[in-house]
Amino acid sequence: MKFIITIIASFLFGISGDELVLQMEDLPKPLDLKSNITLKITKKKTKSLSFRSIVKDNGKKQIMWFTAPAADKGIAFLKVEKENKSEDMRMWLPAFKKIRRISSKKKGNSFMGSDLSYEDLYTRNKEEFSFKIIAEEELNNEIFYKLESIPNPNLKSEYSKHISWINKSNLIPIKEESYDKKGLLLKEKLFQYKKINEFWIVEKISVNNVQKKQSTKVNIENIEINTNVIDNLFQEKNLKRLPF
Repeated sequence: MKFIITIIASFLFGISGDELVLQMEDLPKPLDLKSNITLKITKKKTKSLSFRSIVKDNGKKQIMWFTAPAADKGIAFLKVEKENKSEDMRMWLPAFKKIRRISSKKKGNSFMGSDLSYEDLYTRNKEEFSFKIIAEEELNNEIFYKLESIPNPNLKSEYSKHISWINKSNLIPIKEESYDKKGLLLKEKLFQYKKINEFWIVEKISVNNVQKKQSTKVNIENIEINTNVIDNLFQEKNLKRLPF
């Protein structure tokens, strides 16, 4: 049945969900990326967090050090997605002089009190999702694929599915809806980009948690690409020292 549905979708949209994901994966991406990131979390009160981020291998390796506010300065995270698809995220808590491992059971927990979960920080492995183009839609005089991504049953996820709006002309996602395990809308996400050389780089993300009625805005600045970041940077020992 899934095969028949895929064939029908290919006739309707000229491309299947799996083919679209493969084309998106083939887009040029920088080898590494450094940036300064600010999270503005709006609940009953507003809180801002700032950190330095270094990413390599299309997000599969990331290390970040928090620099503000003073209460959070020195907290650091290390994320490594391994070839065997296992995930490793560790958190350095300087106040306790302790490194804590974040298990896969806690992927749905909030990242630093924001509307991003730890799961949102990971790249989506195409082998762990089923993809389907469910429609095409016009927004601001441009045509977008609506791509449905459903986690495989064996994947521990806080979500039942995602709906992403993918620009048909450049294959860049500009909007996404994420649904909880009951199939109810949980988060709305908007993405803004800037083009650096041939690369489309995200510079702003807006996350609206519709169930909790709160939001997080992510601002990414001072972006540097292809600076020859070494693999040895992504080690636990480097969490304990700020890079500047």
